[in-house]
Amino acid sequence: MSISLINQSFNKAKEENRPALLTYTVAGDYTKKKSLEILKSISKYADICELGFPHNTPIADGGQIQTSAYRAIKNGIKINDVFSIVSKFKKIKKDKPIILMGYYNMIYQYNDEKFISKCKESNVDGLIVVDLPYPENKNFAFKCKKKGINFIQLISPTTSKKRLKKIVRDSHDMIYYISMLSTTGGKLKVSPKNILKKYLEIKKLNKFKNVVIGFGITEKTINSLNKADGLVVGSRICSEISKSLKKRQNVVTNVTNVVKRLKNKII
Repeated sequence: MSISLINQSFNKAKEENRPALLTYTVAGDYTKKKSLEILKSISKYADICELGFPHNTPIADGGQIQTSAYRAIKNGIKINDVFSIVSKFKKIKKDKPIILMGYYNMIYQYNDEKFISKCKESNVDGLIVVDLPYPENKNFAFKCKKKGINFIQLISPTTSKKRLKKIVRDSHDMIYYISMLSTTGGKLKVSPKNILKKYLEIKKLNKFKNVVIGFGITEKTINSLNKADGLVVGSRICSEISKSLKKRQNVVTNVTNVVKRLKNKII
């Protein structure tokens, strides 16, 4: 069986003795065209790109990501536009993994079989469905695996040991550890030392599974968590888009510079 692009990216980062850098942007922010330009530009520095489905009532996203999502929705983005952005991106960057992130009600309305097929067709590498927890996601995760798409499980600081073991056992090539009980973009309320302690408990269960840390990661905090397999930055990028638009500056350049700085902190 061939090794997934997600695994390849983690292996490359490990060879370079650093965590993988994962970026998160909202599809269609601030326009469909610019969203693709941003993705292409930041992928020079990001190891894996996460692309969010804009949602009008998100349960995990803080203000910065919500603002990005509202801009995209206002610009008329639809689910098929998201797949179109991924397809165009993959034609240029076929070796760069793309993970789609969203909420299950959108997938359910679209039809999950059709949605997974569309992911396969567009060369999506992975899926994060925020409100489809384990074990309710077992059937959906199995359908993803059959199509060669990684279903990414989420773990939080309150996940019990018993549950943790089952999630790690059933997970695919990547697990997402939410660093703190908060929405995205909040200040890091937990010390990096405590985050890494919980993180290592997850790693002990299976050292071969790639575990990334997300929530509260900025230029200030990224270096203190560099023992992780990967680190996810989203709100910092979304707030840079908002800031650049407000100041009428070049969004693509400014956002790319943020990602470049983040990467330099972990090299």
